[in-house]
Amino acid sequence: MGNIDPAFIQSTEHRPDLSTFVQVDEIPIIDLSETSQESLISKVGNACEEWGFFQVINHGVPAEVSEKVETEMKRFFELSLEEKKKVKRDAVNAMGYHDAEHTKNIRDWKEVFDYLVGGTTQVPSSHEPGDFELRTLTNQWPQNPPQFREAMQEYARQVEKLSYRLLELISLSLGLPGEKFHECFKNQLSMVRLNHYPPCPFPDLALGVGRHTDSSALTVLAQDETGGLQVKRKSVGDWVPVKPTPGAFIINVGDVVQVWSNDKYTSVEHRVVVNTQKERFSIPLFFYPSQDVMAKPAEELVNEKNPAKYKPYNIGKFYANRNRSDFNKREVENIQIHHFRILD
Repeated sequence: MGNIDPAFIQSTEHRPDLSTFVQVDEIPIIDLSETSQESLISKVGNACEEWGFFQVINHGVPAEVSEKVETEMKRFFELSLEEKKKVKRDAVNAMGYHDAEHTKNIRDWKEVFDYLVGGTTQVPSSHEPGDFELRTLTNQWPQNPPQFREAMQEYARQVEKLSYRLLELISLSLGLPGEKFHECFKNQLSMVRLNHYPPCPFPDLALGVGRHTDSSALTVLAQDETGGLQVKRKSVGDWVPVKPTPGAFIINVGDVVQVWSNDKYTSVEHRVVVNTQKERFSIPLFFYPSQDVMAKPAEELVNEKNPAKYKPYNIGKFYANRNRSDFNKREVENIQIHHFRILD
């Protein structure tokens, strides 16, 4: 099988234990067509509080839209590396193709294609507090496959609608107005990522994506039938595989909702394991506020008994800092929301 590049090797304590890989049905599945709004809000709130993850069915995204995007994604990743690199992203414009992403300073066993839901947006040039310059992010679309761009844009439109609905349910479950946070997404940084995880000869040493939380408000993920996503169980801290449910989306609370909820809901660590036999595809939409939004606990949830647990932080600066670690190792830990936590 040859040798594995050391850049992919996880430290001993973070390597997957493949002997215990049994997919389970524990992650809640919520039917969004349920007629009782009160029951639906309660189920979403319980799932956010207990797991930080849930799956949704009857979500309103047409099956043909999902099928089309899966077909075009596979066609793109089947292209030669030379062809894919025609739309290679870089540290200035983080949209496009990339095959050397790092999580927690370890290289991921995957290749990706990223594109913005809104087409073009601006983010801070750097994370430095005194730097007010902005840089423009814009989508890079490949010439092939010819229907790729159209399929991706329609998928983004449909899943964005679902994201707003989920955000509303999460807001209501916190006792807040349904549209409480909608204004934060006027010039959103939301993006869709196409993930391709090839078979790996050393699935006990490498991960498709290392353990991490999502810095978005929430993430809406489509995964294929291969599986591989694992969620860290909040109660006991072990890794739980998320069993693929045909036609469902997997939803997880992101860092921003953890801050907005003042820690009532938690952005839970998750990772992706790989295997020697099957490739895996997945499509997350990271629902991300505008770069000028200041993330802080919702004022309605803060009082004397429950003081704010976070200092406000700027979404754009946070994004700029995180984005720098995608390309190579860094000497210090990547920025995390715990860096803004107010100590008791």
